[in-house]
Amino acid sequence: MTKKVVTFGEIMLRLSTPNHERFVQADSFDVTYGGGESNVAVSLANYGLDSYFVTKVPSNPIGQCAINHTRRFGVNTNHIARGGDRLGIYFLESGVAQRPSKVVYDRANSAISQAKPEDFDWNQIFEGAEWFHWTGITPAVSDDAAACVLAACKAAKKMGVTVSCDLNYRKKLWTKDKAQEVMTGLMEYVDVCIANEEDAADVFGIHAGETDVTKGELETEGYKDVATQLKERFDFKYVAITLRESISASRNGWSALLYDGKEFYHPKRYDITPILDRVGGGDSFGGGLIYAMVSGKEPQQAIEFAVAASCLKHTVFGDFNLVSVDEVELLAKGDGSGRVQR
Repeated sequence: MTKKVVTFGEIMLRLSTPNHERFVQADSFDVTYGGGESNVAVSLANYGLDSYFVTKVPSNPIGQCAINHTRRFGVNTNHIARGGDRLGIYFLESGVAQRPSKVVYDRANSAISQAKPEDFDWNQIFEGAEWFHWTGITPAVSDDAAACVLAACKAAKKMGVTVSCDLNYRKKLWTKDKAQEVMTGLMEYVDVCIANEEDAADVFGIHAGETDVTKGELETEGYKDVATQLKERFDFKYVAITLRESISASRNGWSALLYDGKEFYHPKRYDITPILDRVGGGDSFGGGLIYAMVSGKEPQQAIEFAVAASCLKHTVFGDFNLVSVDEVELLAKGDGSGRVQR
């Protein structure tokens, strides 16, 4: 039987400038859809899992477009609620070289922010599920959305479903104090925590030694300390830290570490250049890690798969990581030649 995984969060309309144009230059936008948890759901569907995405979208053609776009990649959308005022939008100006990407949000009063716990029958949704994933973006959207996450987490734990969370702090959505208050209460339900070089500091005040993310250099020992502190504070089963060296908008070093309370597991490091689209890179890591763990891979294999999957996402336009298990495993085994596959 195919293993079932559920994700819950917001999906938005993405309007991005073509050909790395600036906002002020653009006469048109490229249209796609995406959001943290929907991105993970698509990855998992591509890997052959029974992937469910749960959200709330407005009862209008744009809400239906978001559903259709997700469903076309094999994601089950049967439990998506309808209603609310609008679908959230984000505008993306893709950076290049030393010019960074820029994101402008237009998501106030989006349908997911108006969702209520009673919109979702979590007992039915989690029937037969092995894993539930959410990100710190969802409870940041509104107090009602946070209540939905809490209800989902309680139901998941009651039904024996493994819960993962990507901290994903967004300063444009809430303050650090509010994030710490809400996220601390939710962490008791989380088994696998995913964070990057800034999230642990912004949400929980846990810092990575002398690392300065603006200098493109990472101090690995500092991140081991971050993972250790997260594990000790919240008793997670696993802590995964993504390690991005942002040399420029077009070139990143990419790796990670995984900690189980006893050992640290390090995958190979990838030098990703040129980057086509890095939005969704962290979500593609989460999707890879979840797939690997659900599939029973050992920790070292799991972190290798997750980092390789995310490396490939940087070559795919849009939020979704449209790669297969075979493609990820080929890269994880060391074939990064890019030679034509015939």
